[in-house]
Amino acid sequence: MTEPTRRFGDLLIELGLVTDGQVAEALALQPLTGARVGEALLSLGYLTRPQLQRALALAISRGDTVVLDRPPLGEILVGLQYLSPDALELGLEKQRRDGRRLGELLIELGACTHQQVYEALGLQQRMSAAPEPPRKTTSGVQAAPTGRRVLVVDDSELACSLVQDGLTNHGYEVAPFNDPFLALEQLDVVKPDLVLTDLDMPGIDGAELCRRIKSGPRRELPVLILTANDGDAQRVGLLKAGADDYVHKGASMDELAARIESVLRRTSQTERIRRLFARYTSDAVVEEVLRGGDIALTGEKRVVTVLFADIRNFTGFAETQPPEEVMARLNDVLGRLADVVLAWGGTLDKFLGDGLMAVWGAPVRHDDDVQASVSAALQMMAEVRERNAGRPAAERLELGLGLNTGPVIAGSIGSTRRTEYTCIGDTVNVASRLCALAGPGEILVGGGTAEVLRRFGPLEELAPVRVKGRTAPVPLFKVTGALNESLEASRRF
Repeated sequence: MTEPTRRFGDLLIELGLVTDGQVAEALALQPLTGARVGEALLSLGYLTRPQLQRALALAISRGDTVVLDRPPLGEILVGLQYLSPDALELGLEKQRRDGRRLGELLIELGACTHQQVYEALGLQQRMSAAPEPPRKTTSGVQAAPTGRRVLVVDDSELACSLVQDGLTNHGYEVAPFNDPFLALEQLDVVKPDLVLTDLDMPGIDGAELCRRIKSGPRRELPVLILTANDGDAQRVGLLKAGADDYVHKGASMDELAARIESVLRRTSQTERIRRLFARYTSDAVVEEVLRGGDIALTGEKRVVTVLFADIRNFTGFAETQPPEEVMARLNDVLGRLADVVLAWGGTLDKFLGDGLMAVWGAPVRHDDDVQASVSAALQMMAEVRERNAGRPAAERLELGLGLNTGPVIAGSIGSTRRTEYTCIGDTVNVASRLCALAGPGEILVGGGTAEVLRRFGPLEELAPVRVKGRTAPVPLFKVTGALNESLEASRRF
């Protein structure tokens, strides 16, 4: 027999419960029955179950370092006084009928809690010289696959196996790891939808594992932490580490699965918003939207600055060039203009044939939205001049820009099949009319925009103009090169 088995017999001899000869007889019986030495001694009548349980409890209470032969889970629970012998017999009888794990059955019967089973499994592992590999679940019909993959991290193989079986029964694909360092290394290989980690682990604990995930390239990956302590201080610490949620170890597998689904739903909604706004605005604005800042998504009155850009002589250019050249130039120019919008923190509302519409102040509002929008307009002009350099006059494209600041309704509009984020209102209409009035190379702004810009530098005041949809004339101003220098100076200080 193996040395660990022999050592358990030595412990029983040391406690005076059996003799050397009785242990030898039990060891000789093992090859025939496959029973553990304790069970063999019980079957031979040399030991009673209460004596065996008292011996186990004594070894646990005094922190005995003697390596045992993997005592049964039920005996550990009885030794820890978490379970009565009668409840254990009831659980064993039920296990004989359906073949399921004893721990699951005891929890189902209400004889002990998840936390108590976790603790007993941890003791069982530490008291075993050669832990048996995790077993496949033998429970009944499993839930339909969810298509979700959960990476489970727990330094206890059996606790990890218990969680794996429970989540598998709820339809999840599970990738178990006992080494948190290895789990970190394998994130890109496993590609989980969620990480479920124990808090108390050697090397790095669950909070540190969470911090490393949230500070790495997969920081959007949701992390749940299993903890035996749900005090306020620890909850705050876990949330500060970046955990998306925490679950008490005493929770049922149904509650654990429900928590996982809740986090995955939130993550899915966050990713949907990320994909939506990543098409229109900069990464920095997307991150601010996701942090839950001052945002407007579903129809809200906002004061914004709207910019319209239009390529003035595009129709004539298109008539004289091959279609592939026309499309290449249009994509090149509009692509550069869109990049400028995103670089200055704006939201790209839409492309309009040979032009575009952009907004500053929605979905995220900043104190310098007006200045940023005008700086973007000035850079757009510079980009077009750069693209025209060295080209014949017939191939040069010119740009006209109109900006206006004022109230709008900002939010997502459309149908269930197609939705887009935009702004509507008189401010938008006036900005569009100003763009139509702008000559090649001109940036025209309305009164609201000019009111803010006057603090930074001079504007050329033009005669008010009448625009469609307005009874009163609209104030009109032209952006000058001197204003550009003043805006640049203000950004340096």
